[in-house]
Amino acid sequence: MLWSYFFYVWGCIPEITKGCQDMTNASSTYLGIAGGAIIGAIVSWWIYNRQKKIADMQDSALNSIKELDENHDRILKKLEDFDMRHDTTLNTIAELSKKIDALVEKQEKSESSMESDSSKIIDDSK
Repeated sequence: MLWSYFFYVWGCIPEITKGCQDMTNASSTYLGIAGGAIIGAIVSWWIYNRQKKIADMQDSALNSIKELDENHDRILKKLEDFDMRHDTTLNTIAELSKKIDALVEKQEKSESSMESDSSKIIDDSK
């Protein structure tokens, strides 16, 4: 019953209803519009669905890149801090080396002056 009313509104469609001689121009137009709307809706949904999936994958990739960038910045900061401590340590070692060299030279001078003093004493006693 409902089908007959539906096709009555749309016109005679001999492929679907019995007793029709030929499809009218109006029913042909309506059928084309309905078919186009259905196909258009399916294609639009398919495109929307694909774009949504791609956008989700892109968001995931961008979030991963953002996290990597933050990790990179933290690592660079730690390397910079390490480099500063390394420079301080090297400077301290260089200062200690200079002090040790100065002490060694002072001790060598002291020893050489003692040897020369003792040799003078020995020479004087002869």
